[in-house]
Amino acid sequence: MTSSDLYPVSRLAAVHEATAKGGLDALLLTPGPDLRYVSGYDAKPLERLTCLVVPASGEPFMMVPRLEVPAAQASPAARLGLEFVAWDETDDPYAVVAARLGRVAKVGLADRMWAMASLRFREVLPGAEQVLAGSVLRELRMRKSPAEVAALREAGRAIDSVHRQVPEFLRAGRTEREVGRDIAEAILASGHATVDFVIVASGPNAASPHHDVSDRVIEAGEPVVVDIGGQLHNGYCSDSTRTYSVGEPPADFAAYYEVLRRAQDTACAAVRPGVPCESIDAAARDLIAGAGYGDAFVHRTGHGIGIETHEEPYIVAGNGEAMEPGFAFSVEPGIYLQGRHGARIEDIVVCTENGGERLNTTPRDLVIV
Repeated sequence: MTSSDLYPVSRLAAVHEATAKGGLDALLLTPGPDLRYVSGYDAKPLERLTCLVVPASGEPFMMVPRLEVPAAQASPAARLGLEFVAWDETDDPYAVVAARLGRVAKVGLADRMWAMASLRFREVLPGAEQVLAGSVLRELRMRKSPAEVAALREAGRAIDSVHRQVPEFLRAGRTEREVGRDIAEAILASGHATVDFVIVASGPNAASPHHDVSDRVIEAGEPVVVDIGGQLHNGYCSDSTRTYSVGEPPADFAAYYEVLRRAQDTACAAVRPGVPCESIDAAARDLIAGAGYGDAFVHRTGHGIGIETHEEPYIVAGNGEAMEPGFAFSVEPGIYLQGRHGARIEDIVVCTENGGERLNTTPRDLVIV
């Protein structure tokens, strides 16, 4: 798998077509996930403007600070046949973009564009309505190509290798922070380029879904939720959660953990083309609610994943969008009893022609260390 597989030349043409079909006069993509998805260029977010301009009619070009031209030319964007428009310190790159575009009525801005850039574009394109670039990119980004699925599978294997090491790190008397430090080192050693997050939530902290790490000392008999992820060098992300227990857990915890495991299995088994995204959420939520823990499942069942850890589609009530082959997302129900403990199980799943494929393969039974 190469950068040309993950960031094919054909993608820019597809984006060009989608821009016109979406009723936009141009896309303006500054550093962030949208720019990397379209061009393969992981540009630094700086106060100096880097911007891929994709007019609905006309040839795309990329504004690049002269200091950053070598990096742009060394990236996959160099294969796209783009004109790199280098600008110097005394130039106004926003004015250059506006002059080259001419009169425009509606432009799409990168979803993660800094407000500084958005407001400057508003100044130089005063008559143009600004909308999110995601309005035209979402349909492309949601449907992962075989190469993208392969990249996510690679990310899944890498983070699985870290979870297999977690029992070595967890023991009574250590702090969450100490365990988290070991996990972060293991994430990088597994082949990730970055550590995006490490959650080590012990005892009552496990009842907080987005706990980070703390100086709390892990005690014997406590459940510990470990949610970890990062980004590979190719730009694609991992995300997986397993729940551990340092010694035998409380009896009530063991009971609801089995409910959670069945709910996660049921939701994964429900994945297939044509089913609404919200039905995957309902598959997990109905089982948990039926067991009396509905109020303790406080978040959506999942989120899409690709070059961002959280992207569309979202697996949540109210999202009636039908599953399609290539959709990749987490399935991560949780049960959280405030002040006591909690649990979550998370796998990345991709919708295939025939059902769903889990990209994480480590055991989902409670791991007692």
